[in-house]
Amino acid sequence: MASVPMDPAKVARCRALAAEITADVQGYIDLHTTVGVERTILRAYGAEGVDDHGVPLVNTAVDRYREAGLLGRGIAYFLGRSLLGGAKSVKDAAERLAFASAIDDGSGGPGPGEVREVLRAPTEAALARIDRARDEREALKGRFPPGPTPLKYVIVATGNIHDDAVQAKAAAHAGADIVAVIRATAQSLLDYVPEGATTEGYGGTFATQENFRIIRRALDETSEKHARYVMQTNYSSGLCMAEIAWMGAVERLDMLLNDAMYGILFRDINMCRTFVDQYVSRRLIARSGMVINTGEDNYLTTADAIEKAHTVLASQFINEAFALRAGLKEEQMGLGHAYEIDPWVEDSFLLEIAQAQLVRQIFDRHPIKRMPPTKHKTGDIFFAHVHDAMFDLVGVATNQSIELLGMFSEAIQNPLLMDRYLALKATRYVFGACRHLGDEIDFKPDGIVARRAVHVLDEALGLLEQVKRDSIWDAISHGAFADVKRERTGGKGYAGVLERSPDYVNPLLASLEALS
Repeated sequence: MASVPMDPAKVARCRALAAEITADVQGYIDLHTTVGVERTILRAYGAEGVDDHGVPLVNTAVDRYREAGLLGRGIAYFLGRSLLGGAKSVKDAAERLAFASAIDDGSGGPGPGEVREVLRAPTEAALARIDRARDEREALKGRFPPGPTPLKYVIVATGNIHDDAVQAKAAAHAGADIVAVIRATAQSLLDYVPEGATTEGYGGTFATQENFRIIRRALDETSEKHARYVMQTNYSSGLCMAEIAWMGAVERLDMLLNDAMYGILFRDINMCRTFVDQYVSRRLIARSGMVINTGEDNYLTTADAIEKAHTVLASQFINEAFALRAGLKEEQMGLGHAYEIDPWVEDSFLLEIAQAQLVRQIFDRHPIKRMPPTKHKTGDIFFAHVHDAMFDLVGVATNQSIELLGMFSEAIQNPLLMDRYLALKATRYVFGACRHLGDEIDFKPDGIVARRAVHVLDEALGLLEQVKRDSIWDAISHGAFADVKRERTGGKGYAGVLERSPDYVNPLLASLEALS
């Protein structure tokens, strides 16, 4: 498709502002840790399992040291001291941290240098697990190349992981390129990760390491059967952001929904907690080669899609800057946006084209992920099917990367298998019939599409100037994004944020930073 007007100097200024905005936050991140980060480190070193009440070992150990006021030194410091004190394995050492009658207060005995040395082998083993999973993924994709873009992405969400596996195979058989198992309602607010396979969940299925493994196995079988690689997606937003990123990295997921601000805005998770957790989760994602999907599409479900389109673009610049600081490549940044303009607005289709093409041009190396219409859907399934087809048309015409397919029945019920089949069939038709439509189109320099693109970029630049002036902390508290206001010390999980001690020890994070 022909380009829309885009001033390169303004784009460069937006990126510079986003870099400055995130530099302020990075200064905070580098001085803090969270209970979620520390649990992730224990998991990565091999501390897995739960007690008789289903409480994860990592939670018990980390909570014990947080309550003792010692976690600022890093749980790895105490893990290493336990290994040096005679523990037979990492799990044995973690169990001592969790259940020993006396708590190690960190005084006397081995110091940080000795701890780092004893953790050298576990650190290398953790990195090797990530690398093995990445290499296995790339080898399978080499044997069975994925389908052409836009990749067709569908969701399954039965609550029972074994039923999800069957539905995932059915979706892939019908042409899906990406299958996401949406999480159980409110799992993002749990400050622990459930253990094992789960068969009950409301609104979705719990994200657990075993559930990841089950879906990966099902999709591998499907990839072999159809000689086409089928990708797996899950969600790492919430209070266990980094832990789920670790699980996704070692269980060979392809994508994770992972956003720097989504949890703050839409789940009322404390912003300090979220900013620290997103950084560590993205360090793991960067190493693993997974693609993140950011959540700007959600902004347009709470704010007007015409008036606030620029907030989506501004957030994409900020998410990109955060991701770069965590070592992600542009090719791993699936920035989100959505087709949410009121369909009854005159020329709404042209406004959607303008936004999609502008984002595609600015982030030309990124696997852009677009969300279908949801806000303006009703029980009229016939109109909804047409609405989704218009969304598909924009996607293929502007060469988007990932399209989450709209379901005509989603305003009524959890879509059935046949609903997904019909969505995939309609999308296959639009993508095939209009495959090269974009190559045949030029935009009038002073037309509706061109003027809209210029306007959105100008407003995004203005918003980024304001956020830089106020700081992102204050901008969020004033409702700059999604018309949602959150306070810096408010929200869930703030008690789990801790200042790092001067002798903080975290060899795995240090290795991930050094290797980026």
